[in-house]
Amino acid sequence: MVERRGQVRAMVVPDRSGPTLRGAALEHVLPESMIFTDEWPLYKGLGKHFAGHRRIKHKAKIYVEGDVHTNTVEGFFGNVKTSISGTYHAVSRKWLQGYLNEFVWRYNRREDQRAMFHLLALRAAHWKGAGEAA
Repeated sequence: MVERRGQVRAMVVPDRSGPTLRGAALEHVLPESMIFTDEWPLYKGLGKHFAGHRRIKHKAKIYVEGDVHTNTVEGFFGNVKTSISGTYHAVSRKWLQGYLNEFVWRYNRREDQRAMFHLLALRAAHWKGAGEAA
């Protein structure tokens, strides 16, 4: 899930069923949100839980129609898939959430002008200090 010009959230789910996807959306998306998806049948009915639901017809080779598109989330997952196949080559289900967490962290800090290594070092120092206080 990604908010346009905002943050992304990615998690491993046990399956691609309608109830599972709806549950994840209900847990992480505000009810006043407009949902944009492709025409996959299991997304049907999301509009009942949110301000609205607009679908883009990829099967008809339509990828953008006004403000209706899924390019933001597809761009995020394109980066994830390319990095996994190009850098890590394969990831087991056991470790997939950890890799997703890394890509979410990077994406959500894409506008930060500080170097990511510096941010990680600051975070590690914070964790170390918190561990010593406990």
